[in-house]
Amino acid sequence: MAEMPAFTPVHLLTGFLGSGKTTLLKRLLADPALADTAVLINEFGEIGLDHHLVERIDDTMVLLQSGCVCCTVRGELADALRELHSKRDRGLVPPFTRVIIESTGLADPFPVLSTLKSDPVLRHHFRAGTVVTTVDAVNGLAQLDTYVESTRQAAIADRIVITKADLCKGDAGLTRLLSRLTEFNPDARCIIAGSNSPDADALFGDDAAQRATKLQSPSGFYCDTPTLRVTAEGVALHTAISSFVITVERPIDWTGFGIWLTMLLNRHGERVLRVKGILDLAGEDRPVAVHGVQHLVHPPVHLDAWPSGERISRLVFIVDGLDANLLKRSFNAFALAGNSDARPQPEAAAQIRNA
Repeated sequence: MAEMPAFTPVHLLTGFLGSGKTTLLKRLLADPALADTAVLINEFGEIGLDHHLVERIDDTMVLLQSGCVCCTVRGELADALRELHSKRDRGLVPPFTRVIIESTGLADPFPVLSTLKSDPVLRHHFRAGTVVTTVDAVNGLAQLDTYVESTRQAAIADRIVITKADLCKGDAGLTRLLSRLTEFNPDARCIIAGSNSPDADALFGDDAAQRATKLQSPSGFYCDTPTLRVTAEGVALHTAISSFVITVERPIDWTGFGIWLTMLLNRHGERVLRVKGILDLAGEDRPVAVHGVQHLVHPPVHLDAWPSGERISRLVFIVDGLDANLLKRSFNAFALAGNSDARPQPEAAAQIRNA
């Protein structure tokens, strides 16, 4: 029997309509690496599971040859997860150590993740894992420019799988797509699907400490200058996804930072698509990595050493229509060690409200 984790990671597979996520999932379901996985999908018939089917557990669950427990989501996602957890505890389904959810093509991915935090039962048994987003190489640029859902799916991703690259005419279109994705989600790993497509471990391997050490790209932090999504004619899009970095060369007060981040997410959580960073905290020798997705903040991770060798705090934000300058000023007022014991100042709080 597999050893059950204290908190079972819940990974999300998302992507816009026609981007190939169902095709990717169908291939992954045959991977032995998913033998200890429960998969929540919309309907069995959508991905042709008949040849994988070994046993029907009930009208919503089947056991696949690979060992996966595959379930359809009928009604609330929270109900499906609670039922899975209950059946695992009672031995009615094989033990699983991770859950993968396939979201619908028009879904904003965040409500799926927020379910884990808001449900009083689930938050004691599950935790948010990796977000994998599929992006169509042929239609991806147009979808990112047109549909808010497509942009949010890409901006929230830990890993982006570029599909249908073989259908692109030349490399220019693919290069532009990769550049656009890097602009507003610089830390996501982009993987081009092909004959050597990534396996389940490459996509859904989820070690919090390892992920924290990869907050920097191979060439260092991106987002040194703010980016703004615009059309081909240079017109700012209605939903302005932008990224920026806060860099601090003096210690940060953990209490003040916590107050600042709590106020920010309480006020603008749905517009803070991602925040990732490494902090030099007052009184701490080791760096501390933080990672949040909208209202959901992962537990901080203490790293063994500074990845860049420099004791400098860096916070990378991906936001939807927030004023980077106001957020930076409010951060300085709240979080820098020695600032009036990090007590909130009315002006700083107003900057958060008005960002």
